[in-house]
Amino acid sequence: MTETTSRNAPTIPAAARRRVGFAAMCGAAVIGIALAGAARAQDQDAAPPSAQGAIIIPDNVTLYGKSDLGLRKPTAVVNGDIITGTDVDQRLALIVAANGGKIEKDEIERLRLQLLRNLIDETLQIQAAKEQDLKVDPDEIESQYDRIADSKFHEDAKALDAYLYSIGSSPASLKRQIMGEVSWQHVLRRNVQPFVSVSEQEVKELMTRMEATKGTAEYRIGEIFLSATPENAATVEQTAKQIVDQVKKGGSFVAYARQYSEASTAAVGGDLGWIHLAQLPPEVAGVAKDMPVNQLAGPIPIRGGFDIILMIDKRQVLTADPRDAVLALKQISIALPVGTTEAAATARANALAAAIKADAKGCGTVDAVAAKIGAQVVANDQVPARNLPAALQDTMLKMSPGEITPPFGSVSEGVRVLMLCGRDDPPAANAPNFDDLMNQMQDDRVNKRAQLYLRDLRRDAIIEYN
Repeated sequence: MTETTSRNAPTIPAAARRRVGFAAMCGAAVIGIALAGAARAQDQDAAPPSAQGAIIIPDNVTLYGKSDLGLRKPTAVVNGDIITGTDVDQRLALIVAANGGKIEKDEIERLRLQLLRNLIDETLQIQAAKEQDLKVDPDEIESQYDRIADSKFHEDAKALDAYLYSIGSSPASLKRQIMGEVSWQHVLRRNVQPFVSVSEQEVKELMTRMEATKGTAEYRIGEIFLSATPENAATVEQTAKQIVDQVKKGGSFVAYARQYSEASTAAVGGDLGWIHLAQLPPEVAGVAKDMPVNQLAGPIPIRGGFDIILMIDKRQVLTADPRDAVLALKQISIALPVGTTEAAATARANALAAAIKADAKGCGTVDAVAAKIGAQVVANDQVPARNLPAALQDTMLKMSPGEITPPFGSVSEGVRVLMLCGRDDPPAANAPNFDDLMNQMQDDRVNKRAQLYLRDLRRDAIIEYN
């Protein structure tokens, strides 16, 4: 079947006006997100599978192991360039690995369709660069590939090669993705960036508004936006529910955002950056207002489709975040004998806390007191408050030097308390400087025009599906 694509630009909620850098949107550094599972799954001794000859396999087969890299299964032809089933399988392998293999069969089939659409867009971007004689230096591709290898394995590219083969992908697949992103950078530099400008007055007005909102709440939110019409709303909502279910089961929100979201933030894993609730659609703002950090919500019906949101973090505008304080702590702990009951562990924990409270007069005497009751002491004077578990974080930020936390622990790991010895509060937060704000505003406008440019490429493309 042959068709000319004509996809309308998705309705993008106001929150999608993410202040994201141009390089962050298009750069190959984003690719590293898809390799999030590499650290736990790398196999540096894996070798590329050998070709098995001409084997006929149906196009709809889902591969969970190594792909036969010698087999090419035509799936689509985009303006004469072939995208094969193997291309889709190798991209799918990255997503499956990023999710620890925890993707259901039905979800994998949906991912295959989305990845095919992504590969079509990538092909159009590469073609656009070639048509304008914007050449991509092979050394630039290799350099970015080497940086990914170093960031994930702290070794040379051979370790990344082995890992990609071991999960059923390939170096060629990842390098083509890098090429697509670099090609698109070149196209936008020539055809979009020169025609986007931000006035000094606009930047000054934004700085004034930021100062006026000092101390108010600001939220960092991740978004997956799926466009919908009245005719397909039920189907799209079901897809959104399945995405939520997969992420709650341990799937990568960033990976799903990159593959499914139709907002301009898809390229950065759905990250909207730091925003005010007023920037969100009212339906989303009402849900986000009371969400705790790390909570997922959705699908939320909004104008033009459905939103899935992840509360990444919260803070006060232009106000120092107490969680950025650096704490000096001493941990006092007691091991419990094997077979200790929960009741006995609770009693021992309370006795430990009572003894420290009664006899330890600050961190200077805690070591001697601990020695008398058979407890161990470990000190650390460089503990960022935000790195503590949420329950302890809230407690310790309200403590004064010399005070201890309630006892905590388990039968297997022993019981312990933390004593606060000191705290270095974070410096007062300053407003972004003029140049940073101007760059952010310009990048945002480039991102929006890039979406329109890509929409035009899709509209004019000739695609044959096999």
